[in-house]
Amino acid sequence: MKRFTPCALAAILAIPSLQAMAAADLVFTNGKVFTGVPGQALAQAVAVENGKILEVGSDAQINALADANTQRFDLAGKVLMPGMIDTHSHPVSAGLASLGANLLDEEKPLPELEQWIIEQDKAGRARSGDVILIAGTSSAYWDKSRELGKIFNHGRWADQPLVLSGIDGHTGWANNAMLKRVKVDAALIKGLPANERDYIGHENDFTPTGYFAESRWDQVRNKVPAPSKETMLKAAREAVKVNNGYGVTAWMDAASNAGNGDSLFDFTATEQSYGVLPFYRELAEKGELSAHVAALMLTHSKSKPADLEVVAKAMKKFEGVPNLTFPGLKIFADGIMEFPGQTAAVIVPYKNSNKRGQLLIDPKHFGELVVAAEKRGWIMHVHADGDRAVREALNGVAYARRLNPTPVAHSLAHLQVVDPEDFPRFKQLGVIASMQLLWATSESYTEELVKPYLSTSAYEHLYPAKSLHDAGATIAGGSDWPVSGPNPWNAIAQASTRKGPLGVLNAKESLDRQTMFYAYTLNAAKTLRLDQQIGSLEPGKQADLIVLDRDVFKVSDDELFETKVLNTFFSGKQVYAPGA
Repeated sequence: MKRFTPCALAAILAIPSLQAMAAADLVFTNGKVFTGVPGQALAQAVAVENGKILEVGSDAQINALADANTQRFDLAGKVLMPGMIDTHSHPVSAGLASLGANLLDEEKPLPELEQWIIEQDKAGRARSGDVILIAGTSSAYWDKSRELGKIFNHGRWADQPLVLSGIDGHTGWANNAMLKRVKVDAALIKGLPANERDYIGHENDFTPTGYFAESRWDQVRNKVPAPSKETMLKAAREAVKVNNGYGVTAWMDAASNAGNGDSLFDFTATEQSYGVLPFYRELAEKGELSAHVAALMLTHSKSKPADLEVVAKAMKKFEGVPNLTFPGLKIFADGIMEFPGQTAAVIVPYKNSNKRGQLLIDPKHFGELVVAAEKRGWIMHVHADGDRAVREALNGVAYARRLNPTPVAHSLAHLQVVDPEDFPRFKQLGVIASMQLLWATSESYTEELVKPYLSTSAYEHLYPAKSLHDAGATIAGGSDWPVSGPNPWNAIAQASTRKGPLGVLNAKESLDRQTMFYAYTLNAAKTLRLDQQIGSLEPGKQADLIVLDRDVFKVSDDELFETKVLNTFFSGKQVYAPGA
């Protein structure tokens, strides 16, 4: 290669840097700027050019990059941050649920529930085909399955199929008219293997009560007539709108290739398993996908390495879609902990059943699947509620690390209970803890549906955020919307207070807000494998920014919970403002 001559080098050094020559398209000044860069102090201002961060610094530095054509945004002392990132969500499903009759986890007295459902049906919100479908149903109803049957199996309901879809996504209830349609009766239940029989609520004579869990719930849910493509596109559009309104500009879709007619918990992917991906693509083509979507491909918990080829072929059909990436796979390691489900895999048996839940992955071969994913450049994102599921998922990653010591940013989601022996393994293995800390509250779910049945030692480590953080784990924030709302400010505040209507849940596991700010920015970007593009305000990264209505560094936790986003910018363009 020809070397630079001294004269040529001097000429180059005399040319101002491209960055100095550039005039910003947009500048934010006079604010409190949280960059998301660890250890970096608050700045005053930010300059944006061509949808990317040009510079972060003082008002004087940033104003020097502006000219007569630059759009100026006076923050007037307000906080500016990177866009929030959700590491575990099902936004299109959530958007769909929001378009229909949705209980939003509210537990109504049964006579009031019946009247509410009748009103929702009259308003045209409750029907999917000829089935009345109610979303967001609280798990507290499942212990009342017989009482539900006394109301919804008689009179006007005798021939009207009714489905109550559990807010947890793992459970639901169907009346007799719907049971007849899905062909579930005492004879079928009696003939099932014992472990599958547990997924269907039944009397001693095997008569079904209407309650379903996991793969058996899928069989009911999938018999509800599917929404139209137009409705699904509307749901996807609603998902983007709602997220942008909360300042969320990126998320991990935790089962993007699974559609309404697919069985999530016994899912077998095919080359045509596209799920919600076509709707993301259509929004992108219309210029309406104002968020980064890291689409995880759901695969069967006991998949073999060879099974991943069909997933790769499905991914390939969506290559090049703007703002849509494919970081890897989603796996269910277990189910849920709440009674009566108790399908989360635990180390110490549940007190009422003396059972240890359902471990869905095969411990002997899961590590081989992790290795196969890594060879394709994919991460594994694992649903792991119980401590046994967490341990076996970590064991699978440990197997891969023995073959290849370089850490890969795999992640475990939910982490309702983690055994203390496994706290340090997250750092050792480079596994990210994707936590839904809005759930870390003392309420009926934790105090009434979990505590009486879980060992005392395990309950003391419910949602062990601080313990994991202190052990060096990277904490990332997530919502699991529609299981809970997508508002990150609620979760950030809840992570600190851990208080609820029944008291405070394991106060020692409280996480400070600064840690949570990183959990929803740079750490979350690492989880999505997009930390080179987003997650912090650094020159060259995409200009995804949010302006807040209060000083989130100083307000109380209660005020932090109520934080509102005033403006959301995606790639330097405003995509949300109240009333806009």
